[in-house]
Amino acid sequence: MGLFFLIIILLFVVPIIWLVAGYNRLVRFRNAVDRAWGKVKVVLTKRADLIPNLVETVKGYAAHEKNVFDRVSEARSRFLSPSPSTEAVRQGVELEKSLRSLLAVAENYPNLKANENFQALSSQLAAVETELAEARDGFNADVLDYNNRLQTFPGNLIANLFGFEKRDFFELEAPAKAGVPKVEFKVS
Repeated sequence: MGLFFLIIILLFVVPIIWLVAGYNRLVRFRNAVDRAWGKVKVVLTKRADLIPNLVETVKGYAAHEKNVFDRVSEARSRFLSPSPSTEAVRQGVELEKSLRSLLAVAENYPNLKANENFQALSSQLAAVETELAEARDGFNADVLDYNNRLQTFPGNLIANLFGFEKRDFFELEAPAKAGVPKVEFKVS
């Protein structure tokens, strides 16, 4: 009778415990990724909140750059709209590109760069960018851990069984790949 119970435990209970433990481990890793994305989203939102002030300051000096201002505003709106994290990562990259083009416009106006408001906004933006880099690194580290668990044995078996999906890293295009922003000056 004792041997029978031992065999039943080995055949049924141990695999169930293993499956539950593996599932719970994957849930913890997925939640860590979501928590890290929340931190990135907070910093990206801080940056997005600085953008309207920055745009208004630049507009005073470069009113004919309407297409740049429109792209920045559209990218900010898309980023701030609710979306799944994979889409939000893409929108964060788009916001980054449009902000880069806005700052490229500002580089062409020495009086603007000397403006106190622009300098204050630029230094706030620099501080937020540093914070964003740290949050992005934490997020990507958690994504790496999670994806490794999903793709290695035995986690891949549990992940496939319960529908866990790979997450994307939050990567910006390399500056060389992104190209130099095109700035066109129109004479009114």
